[in-house]
Amino acid sequence: MSEDNDTPLDLVAAAYGIKFKEHGATPEGVMWSNWESQILRFELLVKIIESSHHEQGVTVNDLGCGYGAFFKFLAPREAMKGGRYFGYEICEDMIVEAKRRIGDPRAAFSVSMTATQKADYSFASGTYNMKGAAPDGEWTRYVKESLRLIWEQSAKGLAFNLLDGSRQEKTDDWLYYPDPGDFLEFCRRDLSPDSELVDTSPLLECTILVRR
Repeated sequence: MSEDNDTPLDLVAAAYGIKFKEHGATPEGVMWSNWESQILRFELLVKIIESSHHEQGVTVNDLGCGYGAFFKFLAPREAMKGGRYFGYEICEDMIVEAKRRIGDPRAAFSVSMTATQKADYSFASGTYNMKGAAPDGEWTRYVKESLRLIWEQSAKGLAFNLLDGSRQEKTDDWLYYPDPGDFLEFCRRDLSPDSELVDTSPLLECTILVRR
């Protein structure tokens, strides 16, 4: 999927921009229901960071970083002492807000559809949930190619989440409800055999951890 005008990503960026202008730097502004569920989501993702790697600090890629909520979550943790964080987002308004809100020298934010820095760990939280007008098949191909690209930039591991199509009915044509089993198989085959589907209850999502 290219970055040319009138691609599904342009529609997605525009939709996020509208929602962000309505709700600002809140979970609702990035289409999450509330802060509590967002924290639970983050706790599941950081399971990928092993305690043995904390001493020197870790480097992190955050694809679809929004206004920087995940960095705020990571910032006080032991793993980020001496670490670096790189946030990427296709909605420019969110990047502007992230830079305004976060002056921490460990964090850098840029408008990009993929990670441009090599990091220990990469994360994609909610990044692929909205597909806009793209057919499911086209979006599936895009998501898998995006994961391949970010995996190339991940020295130790990758963690991402998706809506769980096996546990909820499709209620919005603009959202993407994939089969978790299909993505687990893809990760084990194309990325690393050390890939794990973790229990996300009570969230109706799937979270996959991929380790080198």
